[in-house]
Amino acid sequence: MEDCLNRVLTRIEQRYKSQIGKGSRNYLEVSIGKTAQDIGCPELLDQYENTCVVVPLNAARPGMKVRIDGRTFIEYAEYESGIAVPGFVAKQIPRPYKAFVANDSMICNFT
Repeated sequence: MEDCLNRVLTRIEQRYKSQIGKGSRNYLEVSIGKTAQDIGCPELLDQYENTCVVVPLNAARPGMKVRIDGRTFIEYAEYESGIAVPGFVAKQIPRPYKAFVANDSMICNFT
């Protein structure tokens, strides 16, 4: 499971690499469970179906946006790439991280 979870995060980092803007107010949510299923790790789907990675965007995307209180992300971990995950996910894989510091209000972009 640890290897699959690490592969999922790596896939998300690779997919959004050019769009990541560390410290940005705008972000995208990417499902860990659905990404796991897409890369051939269906065993993670049930456990992580409703768990998302926060991908801070270097620019707002067109489409619907929702303002979210930054305190929502109080126990999130940020990786060197800039993506953030819930703390319980970060503790499951041996990857260095630091505490994610969200803006007072964040803007979730839906496309």
